[in-house]
Amino acid sequence: MTVLVTGVAGFIGMHVATALLDRGETVLGIDNLNDYYDPALKQARLDLLLPRPGFKFRRLNIASAEAVNDAFASDPSIDRVVHLAAQAGVRYSLSNPQAYIEANLVGHFNILEACRHRSSLRHLVYASSSSVYGGNTKLPFTVEDRVENPISLYAATKLADESMSHCYSHLYGFPSTGLRLFTVYGPWGRPDMSAYIFTRAILRGEPITVFNHGDMRRDFTYIDDIVAGVLAALDHPPARDAGSAPHRRYNLGNNRSEPLMRFIEQIERATNHKAIIKMADMQPGDVKETYADIEAARCDLGFSPKTSIDQGIPRFVAWFRQHHAL
Repeated sequence: MTVLVTGVAGFIGMHVATALLDRGETVLGIDNLNDYYDPALKQARLDLLLPRPGFKFRRLNIASAEAVNDAFASDPSIDRVVHLAAQAGVRYSLSNPQAYIEANLVGHFNILEACRHRSSLRHLVYASSSSVYGGNTKLPFTVEDRVENPISLYAATKLADESMSHCYSHLYGFPSTGLRLFTVYGPWGRPDMSAYIFTRAILRGEPITVFNHGDMRRDFTYIDDIVAGVLAALDHPPARDAGSAPHRRYNLGNNRSEPLMRFIEQIERATNHKAIIKMADMQPGDVKETYADIEAARCDLGFSPKTSIDQGIPRFVAWFRQHHAL
């Protein structure tokens, strides 16, 4: 049987596909390799997957229903879907909101529609985001928290994805699981994320901009822990209990909220360079602190993150130096 992985040339998608192949799965990956950030990085990730036995790839945009349906039709053995394709980033949503509507709403809808017409579908796992918690101040964030007040369009689209998925699971009976991911970093990470931005600037001797004057905390989660959580979720589809929809939501985070300045200190230590810091006010749509309560994922999925930033940041910096020949 085949696992369809959307966004397979993305940071998390490449790592998830690799882990699935490592355990003997057949993977059909789809991605449009857009230019939100350097497509060469996406191609480099994809190049690691293309030679692997059991891996197939189709380049397409999930905002096209016809393309999504053709991908599903191309492999009748698809029985599980890991849907990671999305327009990411809070700040980019301020300048290009249309991209979020097309990828995160229309694209997610197209995946749901294709899933409901696949009678053999065993499970849809999709990526949500810690951004759905918006301006919540009660910490840590739990999946039972109310989330009616997103403060960025990105968060609003992810919240809508959760609602649509619940509706489709209720109406059509297929199991789906939404994973609220908390600030993922690690080798092959995205250039628009803090670990990449800070490491690049620090190694170049360029200043880094630190928002809210450094008074921020994040639940930084290493990629290997996220991948373990995604696969655990995939292997535990929710059941329909007492008439409820077979749909679940989980936080996947490191279960600790690290001060942003300590995160920067770890990059300084790993690079052996001192950061030139430029303090700035809070960015619109950003939040001061994130912190994941992972008890539900721990109980239901056996999720147990193992990597602190003291371990993860040196691994990322080592990859960064090797990838950029520094």
